[in-house]
Amino acid sequence: MQKAIIGKKIGMTQIFDEKGRVVPVTIVEAGPCVVTQKKTVENDGYDAVQVGFGDQKPQRVSKPLTGHFKKGDVAPKKTLKEFRFSDCGAYNVGDLIKADVFANGDKVDVTGTSKGKGYAGVIKRWNFQRLKETHGSGPVARHGGSNGACSSPSRVWKGLKMAGHLGAEKVTVQNLAVVKVDAENNLIAVKGAIPGPNGGTVVLRDSVKA
Repeated sequence: MQKAIIGKKIGMTQIFDEKGRVVPVTIVEAGPCVVTQKKTVENDGYDAVQVGFGDQKPQRVSKPLTGHFKKGDVAPKKTLKEFRFSDCGAYNVGDLIKADVFANGDKVDVTGTSKGKGYAGVIKRWNFQRLKETHGSGPVARHGGSNGACSSPSRVWKGLKMAGHLGAEKVTVQNLAVVKVDAENNLIAVKGAIPGPNGGTVVLRDSVKA
């Protein structure tokens, strides 16, 4: 059965495996999540499960969402995500999804929002090489260089790598291993680094390349 869960990135640490080797891990507070809605082919045109994570104060929820949560008889949630499982019949509205849905050794894909770096130049944003500052490069050692395309077509091509906004975008890291699951405290230790700052919302799902 396909699995997925919403969580919060706590931070990185390291643990020792059974052979005494140090393993760098990211701790994720995974769930508990609640199924807030089931979508079906008859009503919505496709099968999916909507899952909520993180309690929200009722006064901070909009009226449409308040009605949505009341219809499902679930408490208001901060984050809602939709998962298209191959078998959505195994889930019902109100069901809890906890950290123990994953086990040690599972391979997961982790999706989060990367840290925002603001406006960045081409060297920081695209790893451009700087010019040498010895023979006449002038004050343009960190510039992007020429970006035109001659007199024809007399414009800049779309997608050209230039300075601009860096980070704060959806990023997925694939094929990370689940090292340890603490079901009692709803914690999952994932090997390696995952996107986003500490406290950021992340989604763990079965790896598509496992």
